[in-house]
Amino acid sequence: MAIEYLGLSKVNGPFVVLEGVRGAAFDEIVEITVEGKEKKLGRIVEIYDDRAVVQVFEPTENISLQNTHTRLTGHPMEIGLSTDILGRTLNGIGQPIDGLGEIPAETRRDVNGKPLNPVTREYPRNYIRTGISAIDGLTTLIRGQKLPIFSGNGLPHDQLAAQIVRQASLGEGSDEKFAIVFAAMGVKYDVAEYFRHTFEESGVSDHVVMFLNLANDPVVERLITPKVALTVAEYLAFEKSMHILVILTDMTSFAEAMREVSSSKGEIPSRKGYPGYLYSEFATIYERAGIVEGVNGSVTQIPILTMPNDDITHPIPDLTGYITEGQIVLDRTMHGQSIYPPINVLPSLSRLMKDGIGEGYTRKDHQDVANQLFSSYAKVGEARALASVIGEDELSPLDKKYLAFGNAFEGEFVGQGANENRTINDTLEIGWSLLRLLPREELDRINTKILDEYYEAPSL
Repeated sequence: MAIEYLGLSKVNGPFVVLEGVRGAAFDEIVEITVEGKEKKLGRIVEIYDDRAVVQVFEPTENISLQNTHTRLTGHPMEIGLSTDILGRTLNGIGQPIDGLGEIPAETRRDVNGKPLNPVTREYPRNYIRTGISAIDGLTTLIRGQKLPIFSGNGLPHDQLAAQIVRQASLGEGSDEKFAIVFAAMGVKYDVAEYFRHTFEESGVSDHVVMFLNLANDPVVERLITPKVALTVAEYLAFEKSMHILVILTDMTSFAEAMREVSSSKGEIPSRKGYPGYLYSEFATIYERAGIVEGVNGSVTQIPILTMPNDDITHPIPDLTGYITEGQIVLDRTMHGQSIYPPINVLPSLSRLMKDGIGEGYTRKDHQDVANQLFSSYAKVGEARALASVIGEDELSPLDKKYLAFGNAFEGEFVGQGANENRTINDTLEIGWSLLRLLPREELDRINTKILDEYYEAPSL
């Protein structure tokens, strides 16, 4: 039964306090009517005896202590779901903003979700092709994995996210259903329009659900956006047997919103001013990825975050790294050299990669090629350091070959066009063409049988 209360006892930023409340529940949604006409949504975030603190999802400037009616709905925040949600654009709390009307709901789900039962989880297998060599070849994304992108301010993570949305697929020859849930938090209007136009022009909008929370939208709306997006993903994956890729950008905006709201509540701050429960909040979002036993669908996550001052030890990337299964790191130096995407492969890794590549998944030589490219590129750094001391002309012939390999690797393998969609075979063939720049005896990470089959000495 819904109960309505007249007036408020306190208004503090995005929070309002209601007294004399009975039967209220944590996370319950309330409807606030201002001056009998304007309706706002909020949720209960704290309860003390008969007092409830309500977090309002919209601006509170016109709310006063006397002009409001507050109604407790008796349920947590929910979103109406059906397959008609594919191709739609919604705001941060799941309301359509594309002018196409309401989405007919087949069912309604609590956006807070439930953690996947570890006993019913299946180990992630198979890969998702992004068409980007540095990801597909060296940090392969596996279905059911959570693989974040660590970026920095000014780096092209938005462009990379849009390219992944345009190009992502389940690989050549797959007839399984695939869709993308894209959630942007705290983005500027021009960035939101870039995403919208890019998806429309490339023709992928019909299998993308897009959530847009703009920088001038209420901060508290940002806190609910990833949860709404993941509720849609779980519905499509576990009830409609689809493979869903969820892209969340930018988790730093989400964390900053948490810090701002926590400060408004007067909570004691932890590292860098963030609340002590930042880790658990991240975990509740990231752990909603996976595969459930007996269900054909899967939820895969690519959270994108911008590291403040490019500091990988900052609490946001640090805690994210604890929870997720690897990371893709964008590099400012490579970006300065006009390499796109500027992925630094050495600190990047995918911990589940080995279980979703190779014969039967990608190609039998995939793991060996990846191992050798990592090993050889690590030696490039040593050759460059030596060249900076004694000069390139004084290097040994082998070190000069490693320098040539490094330049070619960054320009041809890591670097590719923003609209270039490479198959896994294209990626591996480029890898072999680069490895042929090195003497065969240097390729010590590749099985001899595979080396005999794929390595051809360059013609003299």
